[in-house]
Amino acid sequence: MRDFRSERVCKIPPSGIRKFFDIAQEMEDVISLGVGEPDYDTPWNVREAAIRSIEQGQTAYTSNSGLIELRQEIKKYLSDSYGISYDPKKEIVVTTGASEALDISIRAVVDSGDEVLVADPSYIAYTSNVMLAGGVPVLVPCLEKDEFKLTPDSLMEKITKKSKILLCNFPNNPTGGVMTKEDYKGIADIVTDHDLLLISDEIYSELTYEGEKASAASVDDLWERTITINGFSKAYSMTGWRVGYICAPETICSAVLKIHQYVMLSAPTTAQYAAVEALRNGADACREMVSEYKIRRNLFVNGLNRAGLKTHMPNGAFYAFPNIIEYGISDEEFAERLLKEHHVAVVPGSVFGPAGVGHLRCSYAVSREDLMTAVGRIEQFVSDL
Repeated sequence: MRDFRSERVCKIPPSGIRKFFDIAQEMEDVISLGVGEPDYDTPWNVREAAIRSIEQGQTAYTSNSGLIELRQEIKKYLSDSYGISYDPKKEIVVTTGASEALDISIRAVVDSGDEVLVADPSYIAYTSNVMLAGGVPVLVPCLEKDEFKLTPDSLMEKITKKSKILLCNFPNNPTGGVMTKEDYKGIADIVTDHDLLLISDEIYSELTYEGEKASAASVDDLWERTITINGFSKAYSMTGWRVGYICAPETICSAVLKIHQYVMLSAPTTAQYAAVEALRNGADACREMVSEYKIRRNLFVNGLNRAGLKTHMPNGAFYAFPNIIEYGISDEEFAERLLKEHHVAVVPGSVFGPAGVGHLRCSYAVSREDLMTAVGRIEQFVSDL
């Protein structure tokens, strides 16, 4: 019998993150720094809004684009936060999480053979989604010496005549690197001169610790050529609710909507009502969470540096990205031995792309107590090395 799987699917590697989760689940007394998920419950007022919607029988499909009141709140949030404006009727689509937003955005604009420039290191789904759409991912290194930012020089080195799209994620998973508005201005001329479309995944935008949070579309000349992706998973601790959104010019949004209406129809109705409440009355809970993450970041990163792991101070998301090159073993071997010998689960940086080689992704979305225990175990492991 023939192998019925598509060539595209066969070319996609399995998740490098899952490997370490599977090992950790079979062990006792493991501190996991591998999960990319807030350790907070969804705020109670948001949960109440969802319960209320169910009690009122608001359980039917919504518009393909999502509840109009949610799209209006998204418009208000983006206007208040970044000074950018979208028409909630034509330029905003609510999706089943930012993951669907990323997938259908890429499929809506990538043709077979198109080169997609991907800021590297990147979340593991980016290159796979590009390949599933028939595109060719081209990795643009974002290096530690540049604070893991996307620089004009790195971008120019990778552009070819086939380049069509630039895909980036700031604040970044896995590095915690950020782009300021000035940083986006630094690449704006390149994007426009080479007629690129920018897909900007800003799911961690609220988790920015110093300076003003930035959105690529707020830069002059970038709005008309930017797809902004965001959602509620990180800022409001709503990972399981699966609500995200896409903001883009009408021509692009209409293309995205074609795919969305066939593969998903609409995002979960109850979750959309919860998201409305999150945008209207969730800012205080978000600020409290971000304040706590900043404290944990400082404790953890300073602890890693004292333990002997050179670690850049991240300014966004909830990940540290320590450098382990000087220890003479691969990041995968380091992570495996740290898990098996000292029961701390981290993710090798190499699973996020070539620029991640020699690093580890460590999430500090765990309790302070667990972070300090993990630092102690890491210090012992480094000492043994």
